[in-house]
Amino acid sequence: MGLNRKQIGEVAERTGLSLRTIRYYEEVGLVIPSARSHGGFRLYTESDIARLMLVKRMKPLDFSLDEMRDLLATLDELEKDDVDPARREATLDRLSMFEAAAEERCKSLRAQLESAEEFAGNLRSELRSQRRVVSRSR
Repeated sequence: MGLNRKQIGEVAERTGLSLRTIRYYEEVGLVIPSARSHGGFRLYTESDIARLMLVKRMKPLDFSLDEMRDLLATLDELEKDDVDPARREATLDRLSMFEAAAEERCKSLRAQLESAEEFAGNLRSELRSQRRVVSRSR
């Protein structure tokens, strides 16, 4: 096995994804391991691992599997050297749409986090207040 190829267990440890999740991403065509060992083990390159990390980062933003596939295809298209300028521009426009969607989803998550932090703060305040009442009544 080449030094630059990792088995699925190493990839799972490195990415923080479960073996099951990595296999699922392969099953649905998001990230296909670049090779297999003589024993049939999946072998992942640095590029494969980078794709898995991209998918992992899209997950909390609620991108669908189709959107993930589309973004990966968009990025693959941009890596090609022989793309005509008009097609490259259209691909860049598609990437720009993903960037805008990611920003909007981050904004929404920030608002949710702010609300959750406010709620937690209210609970802390209530807990402190109730503890003061209990300590005064002793």
